[in-house]
Order: sequence, then C-alpha cells, then structure tokens
Amino acid sequence: MIPTFLGITIISFFIINLAPGKPTDGMTDFNPRITPEARERLEKQYHLDKPIIVRYGLWLKDLVTLNLGESFSSDRRPVWDKIKERLPITVLINSISLIIILMFAIPIGIYSAAHPYSLRDKITTITVFIGFSTPSFWLALLLMMLFGVHLGWLPISGIKSLGYENLSLMSKFGDRVSHLILPVFIGSYGGLAGLSRYMRSNMLEIINQDYIITARAKGLSEKTVIYKHALRNALLPIITILGLSVPAIIGGSVIIETIFAIPGMGQLFYMSVMRRDLTVVMGILVIGTVLTLLGNFLADIGYGAADPRIRVK
Repeated sequence: MIPTFLGITIISFFIINLAPGKPTDGMTDFNPRITPEARERLEKQYHLDKPIIVRYGLWLKDLVTLNLGESFSSDRRPVWDKIKERLPITVLINSISLIIILMFAIPIGIYSAAHPYSLRDKITTITVFIGFSTPSFWLALLLMMLFGVHLGWLPISGIKSLGYENLSLMSKFGDRVSHLILPVFIGSYGGLAGLSRYMRSNMLEIINQDYIITARAKGLSEKTVIYKHALRNALLPIITILGLSVPAIIGGSVIIETIFAIPGMGQLFYMSVMRRDLTVVMGILVIGTVLTLLGNFLADIGYGAADPRIRVK
C-alpha cells in the first residue's frame, strides 16, 4: 500500500503542476498593488522558486507530520481546516445514498435472478437501463425544475433555509431532510441501477452451478438455496464495488454538490481546481488515495469473511 500511495501522489503532484501559470496567480493577478518584489516573496514562501522534485519532497515531508499545507487562496487557511468543515455534509449525503443503494439493489438483483425473464424482471431491467443511461446532471436539473420551481415542494440549493437558526428542533430536522431529498435521490439512482445489475448477473451465474442444483435435489427450500448457498458466493464482486465506494463517501460528488450548491468536499475540489489551489487539490487527492487503498484492503478482508476458501491459514 505504501509504494502504491507514493506512486499515486508523485503522478498527481507532477500532473497538477503541469498546468500553465503559477498557483499564486490568483492572489496577484487581480491585485493592482502587488509589486514584482511581492510576487517573488510569495513564490519563495510557497517554494515555487525551487525545482518540482524539491517541492514534492518538501510537500511529502509536511505530509509525514500530517500537515496538508496552506491554501493558495486569499484567506491562506490550513488545508485541513477547509476540508474538515465540509466533511460532515459529504459523509452524510453519501452514506445515506450508499445505504439506500444496498437496501434496494441487492433485493432487486436477487429477485430478478430468482425469477429471470418474468414480467417484474423485465420491468426492473428497463428501469435500471434508464437509470444507467440518464445523466445525473440532466436528471438533477429536471427534478429541480419540477419539485423546486413549478411545484415548490422542495428547496433546490444549499443544506438549510434562511432563518434556520430560529426554527424549532423538529422544524430544523424537517428543513435538513427537505434539502437532502433531491441530492440523495440523484446520488442513489445511478448506483442503484448499476449494483442491482451486478447482483442479478452474479446470482444468475451462481444459480446455474452444480452445487446449487445438488442443493435443490436434496429437497432444500428455495429460500435456503438462494439466501444460504447462492447469495454468499454472489457477494464477492459486490464487496469489490463496495470497497471502491469508500472514497466516494468522503470525496463526494462534484456534479451533485456543484448543481445543488452543497458546501461539501466535491464542491471544494471543483473550486480548488478552478482556482489552481494546488495544496487543497493535493490534500483531497491524498484523502481519496488513502481511502481507495483502505477500501481495497477492507474488500480483501470481506472476501475472506464471505468465502472461507480465500482465507489464508
């Protein structure tokens, strides 16, 4: 995991620094009082006068002490302070979306595999293919126009209304829920379609195996065959997908958070890229990298829990 992490950070750091201009341009280009001497001092302060390999070494040295650096934006706040204030809402939205996906995708996939080519299976197949082919940003805009503009049922931006602090406890809860309905639905819809198809495909493959036929020949109930013998083996690819979903819980969705003006990690990443705030971009990439490697590690553990043959004795 450590060599992989170093490789990812090296590639990311070098690619980010290939962009034209300098990260300090945002602080100097629109300030008429900035002198050439001030520009030079800023570049020295952020080590931009040094070769890129030296800058990477300095950045890695700070990272070892869990210091993600200082933002290149005008506020010059520590990167971790910017990240941690946006982390809770991103974790909340993506965790709820993942729970909804698991609650519905796995049962849908199991039912479709247990009743292949039935009317319900065909309806489900059509529905999930629509989910696959529908761009999330387009669907989000349609739902915003319908429920927010025309019907006025749901808010279409932010995570709380004006005057939120003056509301009662129950009203605050209802206000937060109303703001989260559309982002959570958009975040769940595409994942639900994909995961249910994976589940159906895996279950169909497992159901046709010899040991499933043997279990049925022994007179076991269909429920026992499906949920005890087939499901456990069909979960292995799903565990892989869930492991790769760990970074998304923290990293957020750039599209969803930008469209709904949600102050989360995805929006912060997008704004940092647009502003060439490289320290914030690298900070978010580091968190995403660590979580990706951690997700793969947890997936390996999950393999052993689901399939005893994989366990190392």
